[in-house]
Amino acid sequence: MRIAIIGGGPAGLYFAILMKRDMPAARVTVVERNQLDDTFGFGVVFSDATLDAFKEADEPSYRAITESFAYWDDIEVVAKGARHRIGGNGFCGCSRRTLLMLLQGRARRLGVELDFGRQAQPEDFPNADLVVAADGINSPIRERFREDFRPSLDLRPNRFAWMGSTRPFDAFTFFFKERPEGIFIAHCYQYEPGRSTWVMETDPDTFARAGLDTMDEAQSARFLEEVFREELQGHRLVTNRSHWRRFPTIRCERWVRGNLVLLGDAKASAHFSIGSGTKLAMEDAIGLHRAFMAGGDVTTCLRRFESARREEVEKTQHAADVSLVWFEHVRRFWHFAPARFAFGVMTRSKAITWDNLLLRAPGFVREVQELVAAETPGGRPNNPPMFQPFHLRGMEVANRVVVSPMCMYSAEEGMPTDFHLIHYGARAMGGAGLIVTEMTCPAPDARITPGCTGLWNEAQQEAWTRIVSNVHRAGARIALQLGHAGRKGATRLMWDGMDQPLEEGAWPIISASPVPYFPHSQVPREMTRDDMDRVKAEFVAAARRGVECGFDMLELHCAHGYLLASFLSPLTNHRTDEHGGTVENRLRFPLEVFRALRAEWPEDRPMSVRISATDWADGGISDADTIAIARAFRDAGCDLIDVSTGQTVQDALPSYGRMFQLPWADMIRNEGGMAVMCVGSITTADQVNTIVAAGRADLVALGRPHLADPSFTLHAAAEYGVREVATPIQYEYGKQALFRTAARAREEMMELRRKARPASHAPAPLGRAAE
Repeated sequence: MRIAIIGGGPAGLYFAILMKRDMPAARVTVVERNQLDDTFGFGVVFSDATLDAFKEADEPSYRAITESFAYWDDIEVVAKGARHRIGGNGFCGCSRRTLLMLLQGRARRLGVELDFGRQAQPEDFPNADLVVAADGINSPIRERFREDFRPSLDLRPNRFAWMGSTRPFDAFTFFFKERPEGIFIAHCYQYEPGRSTWVMETDPDTFARAGLDTMDEAQSARFLEEVFREELQGHRLVTNRSHWRRFPTIRCERWVRGNLVLLGDAKASAHFSIGSGTKLAMEDAIGLHRAFMAGGDVTTCLRRFESARREEVEKTQHAADVSLVWFEHVRRFWHFAPARFAFGVMTRSKAITWDNLLLRAPGFVREVQELVAAETPGGRPNNPPMFQPFHLRGMEVANRVVVSPMCMYSAEEGMPTDFHLIHYGARAMGGAGLIVTEMTCPAPDARITPGCTGLWNEAQQEAWTRIVSNVHRAGARIALQLGHAGRKGATRLMWDGMDQPLEEGAWPIISASPVPYFPHSQVPREMTRDDMDRVKAEFVAAARRGVECGFDMLELHCAHGYLLASFLSPLTNHRTDEHGGTVENRLRFPLEVFRALRAEWPEDRPMSVRISATDWADGGISDADTIAIARAFRDAGCDLIDVSTGQTVQDALPSYGRMFQLPWADMIRNEGGMAVMCVGSITTADQVNTIVAAGRADLVALGRPHLADPSFTLHAAAEYGVREVATPIQYEYGKQALFRTAARAREEMMELRRKARPASHAPAPLGRAAE
């Protein structure tokens, strides 16, 4: 077999090593455009988990790497005059040049042909069975065959530059430094004795105010030496092609073209803030090698590689994306207390969570827990964030867990049934602090489906009153969500075809503009002023009934493409009158309805608004629109924004994942300046604690977890040993048994931890970075 590898970085070299080792008869050639002694950059970072993969893949190269690295367990966050050190992380730093020399040496000993200082293209190897393009993030080969690989580029706004220093470190350290120009960030780690990497980062406005755009390498290094004078401890900054740039996130729809495959940064890049670039490259090499070792022809092996590897690459890229966005918006969190800020740094990518930190750094977590309690009226220092109370006007919620509004499509002519009584009652008995009803409609023609609940007559009011009383007896609060389906009305029950139009019994529908949801959906009539007055009056009448029912909070549904949302989004609002065009105009009618409801709703009871913070579609609501919408409702008396996304247009392309809507809740809370509730693929108590502790949301709504486990909150309370969770007296014996079982499980876990000896890749003490 003849294998040609274009690019002599870690990806190409490591793949050459693995293939030549296991296929000695193969002719493996690596062609690198740079000279043998060319060195760019400073150090690279690997986690313990990555080192485990290296050890399994090739023991000799693993040993060579681990004998040449600086190892540390700790991450240090230095910001706002405070220093927080968090242990148990397990990372190593290695000189990029040393890594390349080690891999080149291993490759030569195995018989790999190395050719430096030569540009190459796939056609230079007409007899090759396999051609690997490992030619870097700016891959000429990828760009040459764009139509095949279909790359996309997301050029991020922050500016960064790789620099070095002689200052030693014994921890991976983040420095955050505020100056008149703005906030500067340094990502620092030691990669060999007397050498450390400093990745400098700042936002574009700070970059411009500092005049860095007019400085050369030496000038910018001298400027940053002044910025980080205290942190450098008398050491200088070193440059090596330390040009300021913007990070390009690369994704490719395809990685394979015939016998040509992309590897490493050529096919996918991940932001340096999670130290993943070289890791991804070398793990790509492991994955491609495994695909060939499984057997088959080249086409089969390349198909196997892409299908097996893509999910892991995309997961890493997602974590990197979340992390880089946090650094892009560091100003958003700058008002936090230092411990809470440091907690946000640690949990920014979602890879590290509350429970994870509780194992590694219990003292740090305790500090954060006490801080959250101190910032909460009536806070409980011994309880984790999930079990801190929350206040809105005259309503106190016992904990931060909310049963998300979920349509059950089980009403009869708008009437809640015994199903609803049991459904809401069970979740109230399960300990959740707040329950939000499914979207409840103020009129028959406001429903989404024939199975949606309503509140337009006395019988419905009586049914809801019974439900509210039942929830209150269980110790929970309950909010009434009012909404009008608009253009998404007159559709089938979810299990009969979600959002599909009714074939029989459909009623006329209205919207901001005559834009159908699907091409085959009913075309809504554009609302007139008379329609607006009628709908507003129906909302007010329903709210008046809600007051009589005893609901603790009222939520107005302005999301998911329903009637009021159709005014807010430019994708569904094509009006040319005073209700269309600018975001201020698009807000007019939703705000008009909200103000009418606020005037009707008791002053001591809070109101919230659910919005779609993004439409997940080109031309939709922008982040600036979202902030403007949230602030407008806040100024009109809204106490909480319930932050959802999408469902505006049927061809939207959401980017799903754990807590995928959280960035918008975070944005509204910390830039818009108001309380928020987040929702969206949040499934565990650990995630709830992480979100609240990091200051990214105030309340956390969970849907599907509550469908599977009505006692989600009670089980979490037992897990964390929090006995204050409300449960009916009839269930007390069960609660006691649950807590005893959980306590025994915690004790057994602690014993296992005491006995465990975690594997470490650290060398003997004299080899540690600190020494």
